[in-house]
Amino acid sequence: MDQDTINSIISLIKQEVVPAIGCTEPIAVALATAKATEVLGSTPTKIDVLLSANVLKNAMGVGIPGTGMVGLPIAIALGALIGKSSYELEVLKDVTPQSLAEAKLLIENKIIHIAQHKETENKLYVEICCSNGNQSSRVIICQEHTHIACVEKNGETLEAFHLPNCKNSDTANQTLPLCFDMVYNFSMSAPTESLRFILQTATINKAAATESLKGKYGHTVAQTVLGKYGKKFLGDTPYTHMLSLTAAACDARMDGAMIQVMSNSGSGNQGIAATLPVLSFAEDINATEEALIRALTISHLMVIYVKQHLGRLSALCGCVVAATGASCAITYLMGGNKDQLAFSIKNMIGNITGMICDGAKPSCAMKVSSGVSTAMLSALMAMENKVVTAAEGIIDEDVDQTIANLTAIGSRGMEETDKLVLDIMTGKSC
Repeated sequence: MDQDTINSIISLIKQEVVPAIGCTEPIAVALATAKATEVLGSTPTKIDVLLSANVLKNAMGVGIPGTGMVGLPIAIALGALIGKSSYELEVLKDVTPQSLAEAKLLIENKIIHIAQHKETENKLYVEICCSNGNQSSRVIICQEHTHIACVEKNGETLEAFHLPNCKNSDTANQTLPLCFDMVYNFSMSAPTESLRFILQTATINKAAATESLKGKYGHTVAQTVLGKYGKKFLGDTPYTHMLSLTAAACDARMDGAMIQVMSNSGSGNQGIAATLPVLSFAEDINATEEALIRALTISHLMVIYVKQHLGRLSALCGCVVAATGASCAITYLMGGNKDQLAFSIKNMIGNITGMICDGAKPSCAMKVSSGVSTAMLSALMAMENKVVTAAEGIIDEDVDQTIANLTAIGSRGMEETDKLVLDIMTGKSC
């Protein structure tokens, strides 16, 4: 692999694997609000919010960091009061008890109005219109959680921020189309020192899991695995270590803990699930640092590859994608060859394809645990050269076509599922 390609892939990973605090959909809305408030130049007295269905779905039931509250209104209010757009996915990290109290007053004063944008084709679309007196501002984020596509003040576009109109695709993700061969060859052959930065994902995400285990977050999935019945019926093994460590970080993140994680392709849960099962298994088998670096690289890069075709948001749960990357990495750590890594991908896709995304929420820790469990099973089967064959379901002889089949189902085939899920979520009496 030539040096230019190596450098391009490293840049792509660094662009897609970044720190985040809180669920990225409400955080993107807070980011757009922060930017609109900065442009307005004063605290808005009215905030109108238009969101794509997928952003709404992922923002309705998830905890907002540092607030003890759930949902969009508090994220928007804090974005207006203390958000700094320069922080990007950590936009709310400066929240204080005083700013939280002030944000609650904004909500009580009913200055925030949220609606679904039913005409946009983009699944990731956030439009914020702020006003105060005769001053107004408008900010649009689309395609990616930090991609500010339009900034206006008093109806005039600020040229410094003017970018092309949003289309229903990711932007940077398409600059370097990946395939399985490229992912594998890069991960196995790139100089170790040039990949060392990936260890930061292990450091940050393990710290999130460790902090989570000190408290009681969400459905406490991690503590359940580690508890009396978990130990009695599941045991104390590398498998349960993977489950508990991964679930712990997700428990806290979905419950709104002020905990930083390393995200992947705009999702903190994807970053967690691509990192912690791999790290946990590597620690249990005493893998070398180089093996861990290469395992984390192939896991995260596989996620980026699949998301290039699936898109930032879809009806398919992101744990399917992240756990596929993790299964590849676990297979590698078990001593698997290139063919066996491909087997692990086919085993994953032959198993949990179709797991729906019904929004970000505390129970996501259970879905992440299911993904990790399947990742381990898929790796074990791959190591014994057992693979779901092309005669079965959506699996193809070619691993890249198998991935294309998965993403076609998630991005196109499940469109009606996505709409029905949102209808159910918004129609509940609670």
